[in-house]
Amino acid sequence: MATRGGRPYELVVFGASGFTGHFVAEEVARVAAGAELRGSLRWAVAGRSRDKLQGVLDRAAERLGKPELKSEVGIILCDVSDPSSLADMAKQAAVVLNCVGPYRFFGEPVVKACVENGTSCVDISGEPQFLEGMYLKYNDKAAEKGVYVVGSSGFDSIPADMGVLYTRDNLKGTLTAVESFLTVKSGPEGYSIHDGTWKSAIHGLADQDNLRKLRKQIGYKPLPVIGAKLKRRGLVFYSQEFKEYSIPFMGSDVSVVKRTQRYLHTDLQETPVQYAAYATVGGIASVIKLMLAGLLFFLLVKFSFGRNLLAKYPELFSGGHFTKKGPTQKQIDGSSFTMTFFGEGYCEGQDPQQGKPNVKICTQVKGPDAGYVATAVAMVQAGVALLKDASSLPKQGGVYTPGAAFSKTKLIDRLNKHGIEFSVISKSEA
Repeated sequence: MATRGGRPYELVVFGASGFTGHFVAEEVARVAAGAELRGSLRWAVAGRSRDKLQGVLDRAAERLGKPELKSEVGIILCDVSDPSSLADMAKQAAVVLNCVGPYRFFGEPVVKACVENGTSCVDISGEPQFLEGMYLKYNDKAAEKGVYVVGSSGFDSIPADMGVLYTRDNLKGTLTAVESFLTVKSGPEGYSIHDGTWKSAIHGLADQDNLRKLRKQIGYKPLPVIGAKLKRRGLVFYSQEFKEYSIPFMGSDVSVVKRTQRYLHTDLQETPVQYAAYATVGGIASVIKLMLAGLLFFLLVKFSFGRNLLAKYPELFSGGHFTKKGPTQKQIDGSSFTMTFFGEGYCEGQDPQQGKPNVKICTQVKGPDAGYVATAVAMVQAGVALLKDASSLPKQGGVYTPGAAFSKTKLIDRLNKHGIEFSVISKSEA
């Protein structure tokens, strides 16, 4: 099946031999054989080492019982430090799934190569500075080329961004505010996260000033507050709903959701939804441990020697949560997440500018291991939506958040079929 301009591949997984990349490659293989695509998807893996890429395909072939993967999937050799090799990769693909992070160091050359060569791309960055920097630099050019650059399409921040839209679409009336609570469960083996994510966090927190400057440069207009103003909660608070302590969620979800809501408001004249994100952390002992680790992290991250220490000893400074090896397969299999959304708004026919909210809704997004399995599922389904739901994408190309790119596509249905489940828990008229 020919693709965009007769390109040999519809999807290319770049960085397929990296820790996250091999999960993504395996997920593409799984989806390619599934009901919707029935073996018609032409795809390839890309990276620096032919042997490592072949190893990824061999492992996927073994795990999925599909020996044909070893010979049917293309292998493209390219290096993030060699722009001509990236251009060569981009020219062969309709969509690139970019798994090479930290994106603040390695992300831009891939975006540049894709935009210049008329290729859409998806990444799983949770780094607001990278995501918004790419918007500033490449949005107009992507629009001109008719390509879609969709960042934050992993666990950061598809569950939150699409979860807010799902909540909005299931409320009878106007949704004006949502709070989400993330709960992550691990099995008897415990859990750890690969230190690539840790490094992204170190550089992100060290660089807050530049993020502020970047936002000034973009010149975001403040979003109007519609409905009752959402009250901010404290740095640590006891959540009645979950009967445990919660803290503000440190990821990119809030910034991504805000960008989606801004787009929907300015381009599609939809009512913007206020949003806050929290994570449950358990009992008081967990809170104290977390606060001490957090304090140390914030102190060290301000100095270059501190950043070097943090980067060199992830296990020590994260209390074992981040490791250079990442989680074992058993740890991954035993892990899952639930994101619960509490929304409020105004019933049909009532002006949200008047009076108190009078309808409530609770929804949930549940899925397997957040860091790698759910991230791979989300990223691959974002890629499939770009290929299959083209007529439902925004009219113009550009640099988009998942919610902005996919609000009118079948992405939520696709995620539901692949293990990231969206559901309504309750609705009530106040």
